[in-house]
Amino acid sequence: MAAVRTVEETLGMERARQELELDLGEFEVALQLAELRTVPTGPGRRKVPYAEVERLRAEEAFPQALRRRVAVVGSVDGSELIGISRDRFAKLARGGLISPVRWYANRYRAVVWLYLADDVRRFARDHPGLLTGRLPADLREALAEGEDHRARSWRARRAAGFLRQAADAWGEAAVWAELLGPEATAQTVPDLYERTYLRRLRPGFPPGGIGSYAVREVVEATVLADHPDEIAAARARLTEALHRARAERAAPHPELPPAPPGGPAPTVTQASAQAPDPGHDPDRDPDRDRRGWRRLLRRR
Repeated sequence: MAAVRTVEETLGMERARQELELDLGEFEVALQLAELRTVPTGPGRRKVPYAEVERLRAEEAFPQALRRRVAVVGSVDGSELIGISRDRFAKLARGGLISPVRWYANRYRAVVWLYLADDVRRFARDHPGLLTGRLPADLREALAEGEDHRARSWRARRAAGFLRQAADAWGEAAVWAELLGPEATAQTVPDLYERTYLRRLRPGFPPGGIGSYAVREVVEATVLADHPDEIAAARARLTEALHRARAERAAPHPELPPAPPGGPAPTVTQASAQAPDPGHDPDRDPDRDRRGWRRLLRRR
């Protein structure tokens, strides 16, 4: 007998994907586009309400209609879809007129961008004048100067999706911290424990599947903000979100050390400044380590 589910029940991501008859890539796009709602179940963990799965399964022409909404195309298929050359399609994308929804790194460590097929069709329908003839002068000039908006457009789209899912202001701040990366975040958030809490809440900016050939530098160059305007905007949004988050509740801190005799009690900021380096072992004896290495070398 099949189990009876309630509307309050939630499903794990893999189970929800199977119920919706989507492959992994299609399911990731569905989550990113908020085709189905998810709920937080812990730091960095989410599940799908069963009612959301039921809603999508009840749609007409399921699962074909859902698959059509989350279908992606590369530059070759995208250009064929709207009847233009691949070179023209790439120029429109680099100019920021068509925003990618996913990406992966190929065996040559080059980023391959993927676009929502519905976005490509909509662009062709709304901008028929850009499909033929010379491109606008300002777009040609920007492309000649090396402008490429694809990574920035993807990051903005990804951040918007995560912000829709953020449970509170701390969750919003974690999205901007993830976009900025550790170094830029440390300049904006001096408190060690706040940065640790933001790392716990970070949503992750995964690509659409980077394969075994991708290297860390390729990933970081794609997922971290790199344009000065983008970085400045992310820092401002992080500062604003933190202001609201701190008003709601403080980030988790260990117990503060006792006040010295006759002195004021240490503040949270002081405790953060005195916090040990997570990679430092206070019980480690460096002299003992060096003696051990010398003994090992003598034996060899």
